[in-house]
Amino acid sequence: MQNKGLIRLFAILFGVVSLYSLSFTFFAGRVENDAKAYARANAKENNGREIARLEKAYLDSVANIEGVLGFGKYTYNDIKDKEINLGLDLKGGINATLQVSVKDILIGLSNDSKNPIFTQALNAASEAQKNSSDNYFDLFYKEFEKIAGKTKLSDPSIFGTKNLQEKIGFDTPNSQVKEVLASEIDASISTAFQVLRSRIDKFGVTQPNIQRIGTSGRILIELPGAKDVERVKKLLQSTAELQFWEVYTGQELVQFLVAANQQVAETIEVDEPTVTENKTKEGDQEIDDLLGDVEENDSIKSAKTVSLFTYLQPTGQPSSVIGYAQVKDTAKVNEYLNNPKVKSLLTGDFKYTKFLWDAKANNDFLSLYAIKSNRRNQAPIEGDVIADASQQFDQLGANPEVSMTMNGNGTKLWAKMTAQNVGKFVAVVLDNYVYTAPRVNDAITGGRTSISGNFTVEEATDLANVLKAGKLPAAAHIIQSEVVGPSLGQEAINASMISFAIAILLVLAWMILYYGKAGWYANIALLVNILFIFGVLTSFGAVLTLPGIAGIILTIGMSVDANVIIFERIKENLKSGQGIKAAIDNGFSVKGALSAIIDANITTLLTGGILYVFGTGPIQGFAFTLIVGILTSLFTAIFITQILLDGATSKGKTLAFATPTTKNWFANIDVDFLKKRKIAYIVSGTIIVIGLISLFTNGLNYGVDFVGGRTYTVRFEKAMNPSDVAASLKEVFGSAPEVKTYGSNNQLKITTKYLIEQEGPKVDAQVQKALFDGLTTYLPSGTTIEDFKGGFDGQTIGILSYAKVEPTIADDIKKSAGWAILGSLLVVLLYIKYRFKGWDFSLGAVAAVFHDVLVVMAVFSITYKIMPFDMEIGQSFIAAILTVVGYSLNDTVVIFDRIREFNSEHSKWSFTDIVNRGLSSTLGRTINTSITTLVVLLAIFIFGGDSIKGFMFALIVGVVVGTYSSLFIASPIMHDIKAKKELKS
Repeated sequence: MQNKGLIRLFAILFGVVSLYSLSFTFFAGRVENDAKAYARANAKENNGREIARLEKAYLDSVANIEGVLGFGKYTYNDIKDKEINLGLDLKGGINATLQVSVKDILIGLSNDSKNPIFTQALNAASEAQKNSSDNYFDLFYKEFEKIAGKTKLSDPSIFGTKNLQEKIGFDTPNSQVKEVLASEIDASISTAFQVLRSRIDKFGVTQPNIQRIGTSGRILIELPGAKDVERVKKLLQSTAELQFWEVYTGQELVQFLVAANQQVAETIEVDEPTVTENKTKEGDQEIDDLLGDVEENDSIKSAKTVSLFTYLQPTGQPSSVIGYAQVKDTAKVNEYLNNPKVKSLLTGDFKYTKFLWDAKANNDFLSLYAIKSNRRNQAPIEGDVIADASQQFDQLGANPEVSMTMNGNGTKLWAKMTAQNVGKFVAVVLDNYVYTAPRVNDAITGGRTSISGNFTVEEATDLANVLKAGKLPAAAHIIQSEVVGPSLGQEAINASMISFAIAILLVLAWMILYYGKAGWYANIALLVNILFIFGVLTSFGAVLTLPGIAGIILTIGMSVDANVIIFERIKENLKSGQGIKAAIDNGFSVKGALSAIIDANITTLLTGGILYVFGTGPIQGFAFTLIVGILTSLFTAIFITQILLDGATSKGKTLAFATPTTKNWFANIDVDFLKKRKIAYIVSGTIIVIGLISLFTNGLNYGVDFVGGRTYTVRFEKAMNPSDVAASLKEVFGSAPEVKTYGSNNQLKITTKYLIEQEGPKVDAQVQKALFDGLTTYLPSGTTIEDFKGGFDGQTIGILSYAKVEPTIADDIKKSAGWAILGSLLVVLLYIKYRFKGWDFSLGAVAAVFHDVLVVMAVFSITYKIMPFDMEIGQSFIAAILTVVGYSLNDTVVIFDRIREFNSEHSKWSFTDIVNRGLSSTLGRTINTSITTLVVLLAIFIFGGDSIKGFMFALIVGVVVGTYSSLFIASPIMHDIKAKKELKS
């Protein structure tokens, strides 16, 4: 080997850089262990929330102290930013895909157009998107073209507005308007991206990840370690549309409310009596005098007297609050107030009144406000006048509030508005919720104001950050999310470390058992490879996930293959009479093992690359670690191993490549594989036919990734019966969810489509409340919904993880998965055609891969109802399928390479003999590699986390089937195609 010194230097430098990168993880872990020890020692009781609070307090206290770790001038925050990134499934946290509403952007660009054709096209596009993977704007344009007639997009009532007049003229054709709108939409989405990034940067989690997904308007956000789910959702979905409005008092609206109450009572028909308890709030007793005998407290209403006041308690007072309602009754109040007959009662100055609720409940009651709106529903002052915002405390120094400073224009408008409303009330509204509506005592001329509203410090800080970052140009709706509790993440880490250690030890032991002293050198190269993999992942800031760890361990198993190929070729060279130095040099040469190693690994790299392009989140992490692992494995196997072997055999030293026990294993094998191909065809055909029957009848267990829905992993105190839980949840969900034991018998995986078609930030909370209500009887007495939601370390019961996928994105994921599989097959087909100069080799390899995919799917279809672990078909399953594709091709290409070699060296042999000799001569390598890979996979399957058992089972089946198909499907089919071709010629 030339340039041995340069390669040795590069390897040493690479190792030093890798150790340096990993040292940050070590030092950060040391501080976090100190924090945990401090929290446990100082917690008054063994309470998960208390321990988590103390741990956070400790870390905050040392966050910016230089040298606290004994690591130069680095602070804890500095080192935390440089440590290896752990994904949600290992660290816990929140992952969300947000869809910026293109519909809202179009409405904004049209200046809230009421053109009926425009409105009809928007509604049609919204409906079409439910069953289409096309982006919303393209759907809108198609629908508009269908119904527009002579109406153009440039019409003044649509996009021919003052705001766009420089870009869109009266006669601008639709095609050009489309280009302008596409550019404006892209700019709006970019703005949304920057606004969200600014909010997240101020949120306080380490190593957040935010990225745009193509041009779809989707934004991926990952917040490892984030625990307060509701806080994050509010932060991400708040459009931050700040408005200042004048309001009517309860006294001014009392006559309307009485008339509305009467109208509702006359209109609404109820089949059975309704029990109500309208609790009068303190200080409001005089309301009875204002409203007469309209209201009956703590009474049973008859069917004929159910009315607005059944749910709303009016104040009738000269205050900004016009009424109160329990949180559960607000939807009913909204329904009644939006009734056309009730709205018609608002006349004169009250015509454009709109009703908004308080942002926070007080003792389960929400206050209702009447906003003085106008024809255009445009506030006198909006949030664009805010120059700065910060969390402060009120004059007493006790209650958190948000202090805002206005720009010059805002200062003038605010001074004018407050001067006109001295003695009256002004409401501060954010995203259509009233945060405060105080009485104006004097005109405010300094351009400062504040928002109060019974905030916590965190809520006030988040609100200030949101206002400072600016408003979103359109609503951002969470269409896919995943929440993993830190307890489950720690369990996954523990399980992964155990399986990782066991897998490595088994591989190391096998190499020593099989190759003796030479196996030690292969093991050193393997350990160096592991160091390089983790060093690269840390240096590039890659996110390490549970599938990623599986990818690393799988890479370790497969990287042994390169050493096996080399060692087997060296053993052949030694048997042919070559000296030890020549045998090693020739074993590493292109004519020896190098050609097969490169071809085999390139096919796996291609499938890994496709998986990376089409995958998202953890699957991308798996693909990245697989790609990195293959590249570092090639380097260590080809260069590090050779340097070690050269050193071991220098100065005439000898080296054995087998032990006395394994010396004659797989020696002198001569099997007529082709003679058995018809039996193999029959066996494979039978399995595939049975599998296809099962696929069409039994189907597959599609996960939420592919069909949409919500999945919760819930832990209980004792063993649970899934059927009983499903029956209980049917009462709250309307239909029985899918309930399965997940891991231990006190954990359940609950999947439901309840309300999955509905949008809005409160829907998730509504579903979780229904889940809690349905499971209350199985939870310890006194468990609150906050305890059930979890989100703290040391959690023993409740929701450990949660995922949501809406049907629209589920269709996109399914489509991407299909393209990933087809793309990998096509790319590999072309590569093998190029390398082996014939379609017979390509078709044989692809036929074997197609066979392997069908068999794995068949096994899943046949067994998913009886296996004691989760066998859902989702993105992880697609990753497993593509990995099987890569492994099967790896095996097949090594055999094809030997067949090609024999074909060029033995022109007098029949092609049948060449194929059989090629298969027989590589059998030792094939079985050896399969055993090491299976040992690794079985270690992960048995000792790894519950969430990847199905993933690992697919890989185990795939490796077994892939080994079989490379021997009995790929080569025989290639042989038969070539034979038919020669027969025709």
